[in-house]
Amino acid sequence: MLVTLDFAPSARSTVGLEWEIMLADPVSGDLVGRAPELLDALEAESESERHTVTGELLTNTIEVTSGIGDSVAHAVDDIAQAISAVRAATDPAGIELLSAGSHPFAQWYEQQVTDKTRYHTLIERTQWWGRNMMIWGIHVHVGVEDATKVFPIINALTGYLPHLQAIAASSPFWAGEKTGYASNRALVFQQLPTAGLPWPLQDWTQFESYLADMVTTGVMADASEVRWDIRPAPRWGTIEIRACDGVSTLPELAAIAALVQVLVEHFSRELDAGRTLPQMPAWFHRENKWRAARYGLDARVIVDDSGSQRGVREHLAQTIDDLAPIAVELGCARELGSIHTTLTEGASYARQLAVADATGGDLRAVVHHLIREFRSGPVASTDEP
Repeated sequence: MLVTLDFAPSARSTVGLEWEIMLADPVSGDLVGRAPELLDALEAESESERHTVTGELLTNTIEVTSGIGDSVAHAVDDIAQAISAVRAATDPAGIELLSAGSHPFAQWYEQQVTDKTRYHTLIERTQWWGRNMMIWGIHVHVGVEDATKVFPIINALTGYLPHLQAIAASSPFWAGEKTGYASNRALVFQQLPTAGLPWPLQDWTQFESYLADMVTTGVMADASEVRWDIRPAPRWGTIEIRACDGVSTLPELAAIAALVQVLVEHFSRELDAGRTLPQMPAWFHRENKWRAARYGLDARVIVDDSGSQRGVREHLAQTIDDLAPIAVELGCARELGSIHTTLTEGASYARQLAVADATGGDLRAVVHHLIREFRSGPVASTDEP
């Protein structure tokens, strides 16, 4: 079976964002499955806006997405507008919002699946693991103008997935237990069919061949069911990063978006100059993913095909400095520079653990901490320093 797939035209290094947000009871902090009562009005209101508001797998979740941003700030402002619209509905309804890779104490068997055919089909196939997908994430899209660049950039960018995973890590608790992992979500999500690290494909033709095999054998219906940590999004003409936990604040979302944007632009320029992009063996990527999930920003990761290792904090700080000129050109210098704040003050997983330690392990206090952090935004501006 032959599968041919067009990669849509896309303006280079444009940005699109998706953010999955939990709905919670303001007193208990537990999840509430009340998205269906809100979504008809929210979806209708967003039809005339750049942003969208939609449902997700579970009824305790609302997803907000940006339009196509010509800068990180442009896309982040869309997200800020979307969150404001959601709050206009949730505040009167007595619902709080928060974001992290996992809810600290909610139980999977108490959650309801959204009543849509594609979700029921997923649960029917994946059973216990599918019902356990109480996970929340962010997705960052960056436009690529030429399909021949897509897999060289994906292969090079995969080397930075542990860095992105570490700075976004926000799921240290699972169903009321301290897991010992910075990102427990990373290891849960990869249990789904077609999820996890990408196969090391070299070009678009190999991707079409992969899709043909998957469709022929009934693994998936189309490219939208490729759930890799980083994947091509043919419909939008983008490379999409899906490895990150749901970040807890809007500035963290902006910082991660900036890092992805400048990395993609950097690798695109390398290809324009006729240089070959770096690749590492798949077994190094697999080890790096586990280390970042386990240790977060304290991980020591493999950074080249010879097996050299660096601390994530150190290597990420150097990367930010190296890419600073590109960030200035793209107008995201402030957002990229704010990653230094996370490196210094800690990612969400560390902040959550600190609250738990200070309150004798009270996970409701952790939830209220996440609610407060999320409510401190959205703060966004298109003004550059």
